[in-house]
Amino acid sequence: MPKPYPPEFRARAIALVRAGNPVSMVAAKLGISEAGLHNWVKQDRIDRAETTGTSTRENAELRRARKRIGELELEVEILRRSSEFLTGERPHPKEFTR
Repeated sequence: MPKPYPPEFRARAIALVRAGNPVSMVAAKLGISEAGLHNWVKQDRIDRAETTGTSTRENAELRRARKRIGELELEVEILRRSSEFLTGERPHPKEFTR
């Protein structure tokens, strides 16, 4: 997993590129990969609505929504299984595992 950089560092690197410096030079000067810096600049352009894509804010909302959906699906599964257990309905023996 890549090491996380502080938001201030990323903002400064993006500002250098937006000022007209080549990505390769900025990346070499800061000791980061060119691909990583390209990704940061691309995401910054999306966040500024200069190009299409999913913004950082939307990505955060999607992550929270997916996490909540997973929690709700787990709750539904627990309730379904407990209902089956309490009503005496047993799953077919081939479907039952310990």
